[in-house]
Amino acid sequence: MIEQRKAFHHQLREVRDDIVVVAAMVIEVLPRGTEALLAGDLNAADEIIRGDDVIDLRSVDIEDRCFHLLALQQPMAGDLRAIITAIKLVGEIERSGDLVVNICKAARRLYGRDLDPKIRGYMSRMSAEAQQLFRRALDAYVEGDAPLAAAIDDMDDILDQLHDDFIQAIFESHSSGRLDLQAAVQLAVVGRFYERIGDHAVNIAERVHYMVTGGHPAGREPELEADGEAATQGSVQET
Repeated sequence: MIEQRKAFHHQLREVRDDIVVVAAMVIEVLPRGTEALLAGDLNAADEIIRGDDVIDLRSVDIEDRCFHLLALQQPMAGDLRAIITAIKLVGEIERSGDLVVNICKAARRLYGRDLDPKIRGYMSRMSAEAQQLFRRALDAYVEGDAPLAAAIDDMDDILDQLHDDFIQAIFESHSSGRLDLQAAVQLAVVGRFYERIGDHAVNIAERVHYMVTGGHPAGREPELEADGEAATQGSVQET
């Protein structure tokens, strides 16, 4: 029985380590996707799009192993919360990777557009802030840091404000005739992708808080669900 428990906790640690690897892949690819869009580098964008298959496959593998642990070990208390959290985190991470793919697909539709330096600056800042939120959420998971996890929702306010300012900059550029309507719409959707990545980071943090304490910060439940994400992704069709 003791050997079985040791094996179980070893497998649980392996799941955690693999989640960290997949999340790190998203953290690493986000600024690359932004740079591909801003530089009009379609080869780099296509490489990122193709690479998302690795994130998808790893995510499915982690989920399968979690369900296997649930079925065979019937864990209780903290171990049960750890597995449930792992399953939820995989979904948040995988969908964040999909959003980076959508940013890269937008590079095709914005190719050749001369964007205002102000708009380009906001995109770089949103990308950096989303990456930072994701990294801090991952740190909270690795360290089991409930206070850090609880604080990330407030940190997301910076990204939300950047998104609002970005939309205003798009309106100003379009109103002045420097940006056509089609490009303005595409940029607004891209801004929403960055904001959604931040939302996923907040959800990860709330799941971590649940894993550590058994409750969500201030009684909140994670708000972003798969259906809402699908609706957002579906707002821009692939070309």
